[in-house]
Amino acid sequence: MDEANMRVDRTSKSDSERRLSTLVRHLGASCSPSHTSISTERFENSKISLSPMAAFGSVFANVVQAPEDPILGVTVAYNKDPSPLKVNLGVGAYRTEEGKPLVLNVVKKAEQSLINDPSRFKEYLPITGLAEFNKLSAKLIFGADSPAIQENRVATVQCLSGTGSLRVGGEFLAKHYHERSIYIPVPTWGNHPKVFMMAGLKPMSYRYYDPSTRGLDFQGLVEDLSAAPEGSIVLLHACAHNPTGVDPTPEQWEQIRQLLRSRSLLPFFDSAYQGFASGSLDKDAHSVRLFVADGGELLMAQSYAKNMGLYGERVGALSIVCKSADVAGKVESQLKLVIRPMYSNPPLHGASIVATILRSPELYHEWTVELKAMADRIISMRQELFNALQAKGTPGDWSHIIKQIGMFTFTGLNKEQVAFMTREYHIYMTSDGRISMAGLNSKNLPQLADAIHAAVTTM
Repeated sequence: MDEANMRVDRTSKSDSERRLSTLVRHLGASCSPSHTSISTERFENSKISLSPMAAFGSVFANVVQAPEDPILGVTVAYNKDPSPLKVNLGVGAYRTEEGKPLVLNVVKKAEQSLINDPSRFKEYLPITGLAEFNKLSAKLIFGADSPAIQENRVATVQCLSGTGSLRVGGEFLAKHYHERSIYIPVPTWGNHPKVFMMAGLKPMSYRYYDPSTRGLDFQGLVEDLSAAPEGSIVLLHACAHNPTGVDPTPEQWEQIRQLLRSRSLLPFFDSAYQGFASGSLDKDAHSVRLFVADGGELLMAQSYAKNMGLYGERVGALSIVCKSADVAGKVESQLKLVIRPMYSNPPLHGASIVATILRSPELYHEWTVELKAMADRIISMRQELFNALQAKGTPGDWSHIIKQIGMFTFTGLNKEQVAFMTREYHIYMTSDGRISMAGLNSKNLPQLADAIHAAVTTM
């Protein structure tokens, strides 16, 4: 090798060593010396310079462990239980008589038709979602002959199931409504206060459930809403109140309507169980249509999780009934400004399933048949549980089980009794004693009846 080539070789090695030395300093002791030409001794003697942030550990070191969601945490605890006898009555999802998740036949048919459609695409939807879905959703909840729809006074946007619909509605109100207080029933679905608080509203409360009767505290409801400042927002469960399963009678709904309208209180309905509660889509929409018929304004959050079994598709809609078509147009324009920076636009698949079913007379009829079958099975589980407790002579009046409606039953069991049932019988439910009737079947119902009887008689 001539001198010139030797100088180039030495320069190349020198440059290579400098680069490797720099790499070692950046990577620290985790770098393996065997992968470099630098000796172990030189590696050990090299000074590793750590950044100031690295010296103090994670920048998130002060983040505390958050508690489990009180509802979803039930499933977490259930999954950790190795007992073959365990029963999960906490999850708000329908289960078959065999305890399995259910995909409706009509949903399978709708999906297959979508798959077979060569014109289908996967492009972005508009900010407001699938137009046909929005139109049919408003028609489903308000009625085909609703004056609000015929007069184009409804602004509807597709959202991420019921939670997303509530959140979008909450943020719209926080930006464009003159009142920030939203009155929420006690008790209510655990996510309601969190959703509205994060949206910028101020959650307040009104009495709803009477533990002594395990029924509606109608007098307390009227007193609290009568005292609410004029213009306040009021959250109302359209049907199958979660978690109590206690609904006002048609006569009580009319009194609630008159009270809210007389004090200019703004109704915000949450409809998660239309058709799933009684088996009738029209009957379960009665409360909402009562308010729409008087010409007043309201908000409506819809979900198709339960009544179509589309839990994971996250399909929902927010409708705002306005005084005029002109106002509705402006409201829709502002809803776009809420949605765009939040999630830009909603997903296509679930909304397409719903639209396919709602537009087809045949599929729609098939859906109502399957929907009623689900509702009827839950009603039968209520009756069987009541009968089992009666047969055992379990202390107390358990008639509320068959008087309540919808997916959930508010048993009246206290935290200690719930903990006892989990510990001794491996039955999981929320600590307030709410159970999902959809999780019951002929196999596990006797176990639940035994557990309730033991809890009541020993605790």
